[in-house]
Amino acid sequence: MGIGTAALLARGTYEALRRTRPGGAGVWDRKNRSGRTVDLCGGPAAVAGTVGAVATASALSGRHRVAGAVAVLVAGGCGAYDDHAGAGDPRRGFRAHVSALRQGEVTSGAVKLLGIGAAGIAAGVVLKERPLDRLLAGVVIAGAAHAVNLLDVRPGRAGAAVLALGTGGMLRGRAAGQVAAGPVGAAAALIADDLGERTMLGDAGAHALGAGLGLAVVAGNGRAGLAFHAAVLTLAAVVADAGNPQSG
Repeated sequence: MGIGTAALLARGTYEALRRTRPGGAGVWDRKNRSGRTVDLCGGPAAVAGTVGAVATASALSGRHRVAGAVAVLVAGGCGAYDDHAGAGDPRRGFRAHVSALRQGEVTSGAVKLLGIGAAGIAAGVVLKERPLDRLLAGVVIAGAAHAVNLLDVRPGRAGAAVLALGTGGMLRGRAAGQVAAGPVGAAAALIADDLGERTMLGDAGAHALGAGLGLAVVAGNGRAGLAFHAAVLTLAAVVADAGNPQSG
């Protein structure tokens, strides 16, 4: 049920946004890395599909569904803010945005990093009982959101990664499988248009899909699993940041 809900919500939102383009083409159209004009409609569509599936995951308690849906919604919202407010900012990576903060400048990237981190921790507080587990859950949720966004550098790459990783998650326990179905369904509904360079996930969609995957990990793992995933995601972020020429 979750995967169908996610796919229907994502596809319906995408088609509605493409037809209406609220705010005009200037709000939605972007040039991708190959110079083709694509729209950002895939981003909010991915958010809607993932949030809808998490919010209706019957294996989760009501408060866990709310916490998960809010975490995905905040991740997508912070990403959408960066998609628009940071469209012309060439700075990338943690160090670049932290450096700007030290100089008194709050970049859209800093808002995104801090907002998604806070949302991950807040969700962890609800989803887990012990302080260390809560912290690890927050790192996993925020780290997964960041990791999927790092992959979103070519058409379809982030979506394909979500499909591969999320399908594996769906084979785990009931709660983890239902949560993983959200990003998988949303990505499946949008990947053809992403690959066809008609739309892009943007930071909004990539972060929402990643946060959904992170929630699935949290739902299906105890402390050892959380610690492993948190370590891998942190290492990936450090390596990516070190290799970014604009992060210094």
